[in-house]
Amino acid sequence: MSPNGGPAARPGPDDLRRTFEAVPARTSDADGPFAESWWGRAWVEALESLSMDEARLARGREYADGGHVAAITVTPGRVIAYVHGSRPRPYRAELRLRSFPASDWDTLLDAVAARPGHLSALLDKEMPHSLVDTAGEAGIRLLPAAGDLDPDCSCPDRGWPCKHVAALCFQTARLLDSDPFVLLLMRGRGERELLDELGRRNAEHSARERPETPAMPSVAASDALADRFLPPLPAPLPVPQYPGEPPSYPELPGARDPLGLDHLATDAAARAHTMLTTGEDPLAGLGTWQDAVRIAASRPTAGLTATTRALYRELAFATGRSTTDLARAVAAWRQGGAEGLEVLETAWDPPAGPFDRARPALASADFPRFQPRRNRLTDATGTLQLRFGHDNRWYGYESDPGEDDWWPRAAPDPDPVAALTALRG
Repeated sequence: MSPNGGPAARPGPDDLRRTFEAVPARTSDADGPFAESWWGRAWVEALESLSMDEARLARGREYADGGHVAAITVTPGRVIAYVHGSRPRPYRAELRLRSFPASDWDTLLDAVAARPGHLSALLDKEMPHSLVDTAGEAGIRLLPAAGDLDPDCSCPDRGWPCKHVAALCFQTARLLDSDPFVLLLMRGRGERELLDELGRRNAEHSARERPETPAMPSVAASDALADRFLPPLPAPLPVPQYPGEPPSYPELPGARDPLGLDHLATDAAARAHTMLTTGEDPLAGLGTWQDAVRIAASRPTAGLTATTRALYRELAFATGRSTTDLARAVAAWRQGGAEGLEVLETAWDPPAGPFDRARPALASADFPRFQPRRNRLTDATGTLQLRFGHDNRWYGYESDPGEDDWWPRAAPDPDPVAALTALRG
C-alpha cells in the first residue's frame, strides 16, 4: 500500500508507465460506494453509463471486491490488468481512454498555473472541482464520460463491457482515489513531467504579475577590489577598572524577580570584564551544575534572604538536586571554587608523594591518628576530615559525631598540619 492508503506503485522505466500492486479483497463495507473521492465516483459513473448489462456490472464489482484483479499497469491512454475469472488462466482486460494532444495540454497547464491553489491541491493528491471546471471552460473534458472509455478483453464474452473489464474499471477507481495523477497519466502526461512544467509556468506567471523593481545600484568588482588608502583603526577604548552597574529592573506582574535579573546582569558584566582584561573566559568548561553552584555562591553569605532562598529553590529544581545539596556545594565552591566542588563530589586515588607524607607530618605535630581512605584522612572520632585535591591542597571537612554528613570548613592549604589547625581553630 502507498503512504496515503492506496495501492503501492512499482517504478516503471520512465514517468509514463506505472504498475500498481494487486489490491486484496475487501473485508468490510462491500455494499458501500466503491470510490471515496468525488473524482473516483465520477469514474465509476462513467463505467455505469457505458454498461448495457447491470448483471455483468454487478459481477465485475464482485470480482473487484474479491481481489480477482492482478497488478494494474497504467500508460498514456491505456489501463491493463489480468483478471482471474472462472477458468484457471486469467484474462487480459484493457481499458482505453483518449489522450490529450499537445495543444490541449498547453491550454490546461496554463489554466492550472494561473491558479496556485490547483497545484497545491494536486500535491496533496486532491482533484479540486475548480480544476475540472477550469479545464471544462477551456473545452477540455478531464474526467471521462461514457463515450470516452473503450474496453477490450481476451475472454469470449462480448458484453460491453464484460465483467473482467468492469472489475478492472472498479479497481482503477480505487487508484484514482489515492492519486489523481493516475488520471493525468491516462490523459498522456506523467507526474514528474507535469510538476516540472507546472512549476516553470507558475514561476513565469508570478513573474509577469510581480511589479518591476528598480535595479539595485552596483559597484564594479575592479573598483571594489582596487588598492586604496585606508585610515588606521582608532585605538580601543580603555577597559574600566570595575564592571559597570546593571540597570534597574521594574517589578511587573508576572515578570521575573527584578533582583534575580539584577543578579544575572551583574554576573554577566563581571564575566565580560574578566574576558576584556585577561582574554580568558572564567566560566569556560563549567557544566550546568557547576554554574548553578557558582551563581548561588555569589549571593551574600550573611544569612539567606527570601530572594536568596527563592534562587536556591529554582537552581536546585533546575538541576535535579535538593536545596541541601546546593547549600553543601556552595560551601565547597566558596572554599576552593571549581576544584573545591570537585573535592566535595569525587573521591580519587592520589599517587605516592604528598598524600603519603601527610600522616607522619600530622603525627609529629601531636595530632591524633588519621585513617586513610582514597584521597581522604579521617580522625578516629569521625568529626574531622582532610581531603587531598588535584591542586595538591588539603581541604578541611567537619561532621557531627556519629553522622556521615561532611561539610566543607576552613580554607585549603598545601600543608596538612596548617589545614587541620585552621579546621580545629
